[in-house]
Amino acid sequence: MEVQWAGVELLRMGPQHKAMGLIFSIMLAAWSVQGLEMSVGKIPFLQAVNGSTVLLPCTYLSCIGIQDLYFSWQFNDNGTMQKVCDSVIASELVTPHVNIYRERVEFIGKNIAGNISILLWNITFEDAGQYTCFGRNPKEKGRNHSTIFTLYVVDELRVVDNTLTIIIASAVGGSIAALMAFMLIKNFTLFVLAKLEEKNKECLVTSSGIDNTENGLSGSKADSKPTPKRK
Repeated sequence: MEVQWAGVELLRMGPQHKAMGLIFSIMLAAWSVQGLEMSVGKIPFLQAVNGSTVLLPCTYLSCIGIQDLYFSWQFNDNGTMQKVCDSVIASELVTPHVNIYRERVEFIGKNIAGNISILLWNITFEDAGQYTCFGRNPKEKGRNHSTIFTLYVVDELRVVDNTLTIIIASAVGGSIAALMAFMLIKNFTLFVLAKLEEKNKECLVTSSGIDNTENGLSGSKADSKPTPKRK
């Protein structure tokens, strides 16, 4: 909204102020891009078995750095946000002291590379739901950001039935193998037929030459009797 407002004000400015307004808008947009960002990774959910231990991932990133960054984990309990843990990180590479508000929770991120992940030990069905990772960076004029990670708790993990996939793969593989065998047999058969046809042509030529010789045709070497002389 701030960038949009700046654009509207830029249109209202006179020619002499547009250059300054444009520079201000660019600086504001650049600041917006560099703002604090919280992330739970590319897959924002997890399915785990009741009684297991799970990792709830979260990292923060700020292009201009942090100073007294406040972060917290919260659990959405039927619309009521319950605090899981929170802390203030003075600066990068500083391991914070984290306040834990729920049982079976452990902070393991240690603020290494912006990691503020937590572990949930011996989870129950009541632990299933949405967990919000929140951060606020005073160095960016209190800019804040949050992201949600969803935990599903089940009795047992489903075993994926790959029978149909195996059948389809086998059928496709068998079809390809049969096609290749057919092509090999076809090419071999054509090769044999070509060789037989070539031999037949040679036999016909040879047979024709022999017949011409036996019949005394032109070009043959048959003996001719001399004409008797008259007395």
